[in-house]
Amino acid sequence: MTDAIIMAADTITLQPGCVFHSDRGSQYTSAEYRKKLQQLDVRPSVGRTGVCWDNALAESFFATLKNELVHRTAFPTRRHAKRAIVRYIEGFYNRRRLHSALGYRTPLEVLTEYENRQIAA
Repeated sequence: MTDAIIMAADTITLQPGCVFHSDRGSQYTSAEYRKKLQQLDVRPSVGRTGVCWDNALAESFFATLKNELVHRTAFPTRRHAKRAIVRYIEGFYNRRRLHSALGYRTPLEVLTEYENRQIAA
């Protein structure tokens, strides 16, 4: 699971102390994962048991991923699944899919706006 956070850190500049939202899965609570987050200066945010709104945006993302891709596709191998999920996230979800929580903008538009504000400040 550390591969995902490493890929994120290699793709964009993570602000010191930023928060990584996840569910209570064992992969997110492992010592290895916590160590990697600490190295990257990323704070973990794991919701309390039975309190789904703690990480509502993360939960919404995973539900969307499952509904729009995973449950509609038969993957012959884990490698095929991983490639398809990366393409979905990087090619569609972040670049073209409009999000109501972001004012009907894409995550890439919001990120670009944020980075431009940081440069101007």
